[in-house]
Amino acid sequence: MKSINKEKADYKNITLFPGLNSLRFIAAFLVVMHHSETIKKKNGMDNLEWLGLFKNGGHAVDFFFVLSGFLITYLLLKENGNTGTISIKTFYFKRILRIWPLYFLLVFIGTIALPIAFSLLNITYTMPYTLEQTWLYFLLFMPGLVSFYFGHSILEPLWSIGVEEVFYLVWAPLFKFCKTKLHSLLVFIILIKLLLNIAGIVFIHNELYHYIIHLFKFEAMAIGGIGACILYSSSKPMSSFFIFKIPIQIAIFFILILYLIFHSNINHVFWNTIFKTPILSPILIYLFFLYTIICVSSVKNSIVTFNSKWLSFLGEISYGIYMYHMLVIFATMLFLKKYLIQFNAPFNHFIFYTVVAVITVFISIISKRFFENYFLNLKQKLL
Repeated sequence: MKSINKEKADYKNITLFPGLNSLRFIAAFLVVMHHSETIKKKNGMDNLEWLGLFKNGGHAVDFFFVLSGFLITYLLLKENGNTGTISIKTFYFKRILRIWPLYFLLVFIGTIALPIAFSLLNITYTMPYTLEQTWLYFLLFMPGLVSFYFGHSILEPLWSIGVEEVFYLVWAPLFKFCKTKLHSLLVFIILIKLLLNIAGIVFIHNELYHYIIHLFKFEAMAIGGIGACILYSSSKPMSSFFIFKIPIQIAIFFILILYLIFHSNINHVFWNTIFKTPILSPILIYLFFLYTIICVSSVKNSIVTFNSKWLSFLGEISYGIYMYHMLVIFATMLFLKKYLIQFNAPFNHFIFYTVVAVITVFISIISKRFFENYFLNLKQKLL
């Protein structure tokens, strides 16, 4: 029998990465938890916002960025390997049919439908913006600037969709024309972003600059892309590499879980140096996320696996969960707050999360089946 180090691996034609749908759902639900506790705190309700576990919205989105960089780069590598080129037109068409319908539906709901509904139902809620003020930002996929200029809103989750759309816009052409130097390109993107971050700390003291630099985390996507390149080009099983040996997995996953639960609750010089150093600490977290993605999806002896059909199903509707959850949280607070505040803390949290989870998942299922799938099926017909 051959030893594992002599085994050959073929990572060039993977059609499905197991476990990644489950990771999508977990990340999406971390965003739900983050926004739930933030909004409960804002409304003077019992909340768990003080615990780091419930403040992982930003980390969850960072995970999505790393995952996007990984998957999109792998798909481009695979297409180039199979056809010898990249169809930029097809790439854009696929992304448009997957992302745009739900994105613009939420824009319509948040800028047109809700203001009309509030007026008709005499709901005393003032939107922080109008369609006239924000339509161009949404049209150009710059919803992050809506949050910057007008404050937090129901459509706040759309900022990350805008970032990903900009990434998709530039990544396919860059890949096509720099594919022979892809590793160098990815490292260059990371270095440029680090320099821009340093410039923001040392030289440029402008609020908008800092916001935009923080918003467009292309370095996270580039790190995901590097992971895809490593996996695609590897002729050895991932499990044969030292970094994926069981003791290393145990150590890394323990540290990552500890970080996600207590990142804002631990204040120690050693912890702060590793996890709270500007510029460098986020890179470490992105690498942890990439390690998780590769380990779960491509390492046979991974100690962390997500083979649950339920988690996988919820991952398939995670885009809807991410997009609709703020609407559901808002509606829950609007109609149930006066009842929820009458319960003690544990029961309050249980009822709140049950209502939010059930309604969000239900809406996401309906949206996926009767709205999103129409465009996904159209993609299959037209390509």
